[in-house]
Amino acid sequence: MKKTILLLTLCCIALMGCKKIDVNFSYTPTEPKAGETVKFSNLCSGGEEWEWSFGDGSTSTLKIPNHVYKRPGTYVVTLKVDNKNYLSKTAEITVYDTVPTFVCEDSVFYIYQDYTFTANVYNPYNYEVEYLWNVGSTDMQDTVLFEMDGDEWDITGSTLNLYFVRATEVKLGLRVTMNGETTYTTKTFRVHDRATNSLYMRTPSSDYRQRIFGQRAEAPKWTSVTSYLDAEQDTMQVYNGYTFTLSELQTVFPEMEGFHIANRKIYIRANGLWVANIDGANLVQIDAAPCSAMILDTRYDNRIYWANANGVWYMPFVGSDNNKFVTVPTPLNEVKGVTKLAMD
Repeated sequence: MKKTILLLTLCCIALMGCKKIDVNFSYTPTEPKAGETVKFSNLCSGGEEWEWSFGDGSTSTLKIPNHVYKRPGTYVVTLKVDNKNYLSKTAEITVYDTVPTFVCEDSVFYIYQDYTFTANVYNPYNYEVEYLWNVGSTDMQDTVLFEMDGDEWDITGSTLNLYFVRATEVKLGLRVTMNGETTYTTKTFRVHDRATNSLYMRTPSSDYRQRIFGQRAEAPKWTSVTSYLDAEQDTMQVYNGYTFTLSELQTVFPEMEGFHIANRKIYIRANGLWVANIDGANLVQIDAAPCSAMILDTRYDNRIYWANANGVWYMPFVGSDNNKFVTVPTPLNEVKGVTKLAMD
């Protein structure tokens, strides 16, 4: 009987020891300012050891710590209980500046990449706030150094979405008007160039180069680098160890003027642009306009680029067995008279 009671007692103790600990915390004030003391309240239902990480490199082992953030921004706070990763809680805290400012998640900036700048305004009384952004280069050599993200660009909102089209030093300013007071904040940073692939175009009068950045591209620029365009195009290709020639394929497609092969698809220039399976089945027209040149980008974006009378176009490789494509051709530029295309 005593053994039974002892076992029951031990089981109860074990069950009590396995009680789930709920990990949680809060903090005051809810809209702290830089330099202001933030008091963290430990709301855990149990535990004996505490590990706080305040997101700015500072930590604490106190059960109820205080912390002062020196700079405005959004920080990730983590509380871990009893040194167990599964007993942890993470939350974000936004620290405001007494003087309105703006922040960006990125600290290094490159051309043709999206960036979002967010106004950081301490406004505990919910006053109406007016924003006005200003963007310029410090050398003032080029006014076209940024573009808007989307068709509509509101420079008076609390956020600003930009991508930069030139490597330069940028001066970004924000004017904030609130409760009858107006403040100005400016920050200067460097926008860097970055490596990317380029499309080369030959016309009867000039050769051009256009750098491609995903869904965006630089404007075509005159180039003296002609070696990419000197080779014969569209007439021969080695694919899976077999050499395909234009004359051979013209026995199947008599009107073919040029071709490229990728991913078991053959792209054909013949009174327009066409795609078919490698065995010639399921021939589908991509563009009805006469095609003067084309090139396949198999190294970077898996796209086909081609030229017609209106300029240069592109679209992703066709992937379906029946060669039906969902994405439509997209204009890249308006360079006329292109006779050759090449990728670096």
